[in-house]
Amino acid sequence: MDVRIGVLHCPKELKLEVDGDAAALEKSVNETLRSERAVLWLTDVEGRRVGVPAERVAYVEIETHGDTKRVGFGPGG
Repeated sequence: MDVRIGVLHCPKELKLEVDGDAAALEKSVNETLRSERAVLWLTDVEGRRVGVPAERVAYVEIETHGDTKRVGFGPGG
């Protein structure tokens, strides 16, 4: 699944491809973001670990249907 993380005061979002269950990932993110001093750690499919301080996370987007990606600028359908 694809995960995108918006980071406060950063013009680009982090994009990761991760394995696992979307519900479990969402639960983990929710638990981590409850504490401002926590760090949200994710590991991508290639084994790279990315950490973002919880206080800097603007949003987390989880896309579980990666095979339906769209390209272009027109309205989705």
